[in-house]
Amino acid sequence: MQDTPNSPTNNSSEPIEKIDASTVSPAPARCVPSGTSHDEANNTETSSMDTMPSLEELLRQAELASAEHHDAWLRAKAETENVRRRSLEDIARAGKFAVEKFATELLAVKDSLEAALANENQNAENLKAGVELTLKQLSAAFEKSRLVEISPLGEKFDPHKHQAISQTEADGEPNHVLSVLQKGYALHDRVIRPALVIVSKTK
Repeated sequence: MQDTPNSPTNNSSEPIEKIDASTVSPAPARCVPSGTSHDEANNTETSSMDTMPSLEELLRQAELASAEHHDAWLRAKAETENVRRRSLEDIARAGKFAVEKFATELLAVKDSLEAALANENQNAENLKAGVELTLKQLSAAFEKSRLVEISPLGEKFDPHKHQAISQTEADGEPNHVLSVLQKGYALHDRVIRPALVIVSKTK
């Protein structure tokens, strides 16, 4: 009887090596912390998933945060409006007080004029002295309110402060004030009435 290729008696094949089962490495097991069973590990994973907030909870937290931010914005807006209102009131009071102060200064001028008119027996010299005193009182009231005269005789013509009525040929530099027909006035460095002047020009 002829031997088959798979027959263990085939002399042409290499001898079959026997495998020792003790040398085969077992398949790697899932890593489990020391002292923890597989059931405990599964329970830990399930517990972690249970503690994660749901979408409804996240939405509720977002709505609460949005409401808090909206309330804070409303409070800030209200405070800004209050500050603006108080500022406007302070400005209005400051302007009112400034007018009252100037009016109080003018009362003394009015008293002096009325006293001069009431004295029928005074001569021209005394009347002139009284008018000069009243003018000083008025000038002092202007100065306290920072109402300053513009009397630019001899100065270079400034269209921001002066209003030229005419030009006259004259010696010297042109475009200078030769005569002041009416004084101007500036309140807090702002011209409220320009000076009426005659300006020089070359011959």
